[in-house]
Amino acid sequence: MRMIRVASRKSLLAMTQTRQVIQQLQSFFPDTEFQIIPVVTQGDRILDVSLSKIGGKGLFVSEVEQQLLQEQADMAVHSLKDVPAELADGLVIAAYPNRVDARDALITKKANAIHNLPQGSVIGTSSLRRMAQLKHLRNDLQIKLLRGNIDTRLNKLESGEYDAILLAAAGLIRMGWEDRITERIDPMHILPAIGQGILAVECRDQDSSLKEMLQSLHCRQTEQVALAERALLHSLNGGCQVPIAGYAEWQNGTLVLTGLVASEDGEVIYQVKESLSSRMSSVDLGQMVAKKLLEKGADQILQKYS
Repeated sequence: MRMIRVASRKSLLAMTQTRQVIQQLQSFFPDTEFQIIPVVTQGDRILDVSLSKIGGKGLFVSEVEQQLLQEQADMAVHSLKDVPAELADGLVIAAYPNRVDARDALITKKANAIHNLPQGSVIGTSSLRRMAQLKHLRNDLQIKLLRGNIDTRLNKLESGEYDAILLAAAGLIRMGWEDRITERIDPMHILPAIGQGILAVECRDQDSSLKEMLQSLHCRQTEQVALAERALLHSLNGGCQVPIAGYAEWQNGTLVLTGLVASEDGEVIYQVKESLSSRMSSVDLGQMVAKKLLEKGADQILQKYS
């Protein structure tokens, strides 16, 4: 019987996601044992400033990957939106389980939709992507920094520090807190983060037997979505410190990718939408959308973060 050690952030959501992945694996491989290795990452330790000000990439991933590289763990479960465009050498994403709702979720008791929030409402988020699009959508709202785990953020809303907050719908769904969602925001209004709603199951590239096991979790359509969005991210050399968004979805059997680069104040928004042709790969689609964003002028924004 093989014991598989699974590295995971210690947050409630991360541990819940990891347990859900393990439960799926155990249904396919009932004779395999699993052990969770909790990890505290840099992004978990620094909670009093915006992620964009911490800088760097892999704030929620690097320490977890070190567990794999040092053979202290065999696999890891990540939220794909936290994973840098380039993985550490020797590691591979071996499975993309089926994507959950990619949209951002509004949580509030003040209105039934983001467009109906009272003027001047205080809305919490730590994401530059969300901030920029919120300012573009509703420049009357007061945006206040909100860091911490999903349960911490909900508690801060309940305590009255904020009138509303924005979270990923997928996290609330995985936690079983779907009833807390006031509105699932149309991507036409706020485009999701690259990889939002997707889990990435990572392991060492040389671990062939584990890679084969993890294929039991793999969703081919989600993989193509992920590859397109991550190619966009890689081509723009972006991360959480840059207001970049990207959302790929299947429409009538065709993969369609929308990419966005915005200024922090929301005054300037560059957006491109393209469909996958028969002569292209998903990676080609991501690279094409990135190229067209740069041609429109997005490079002028991105240069500020280089």
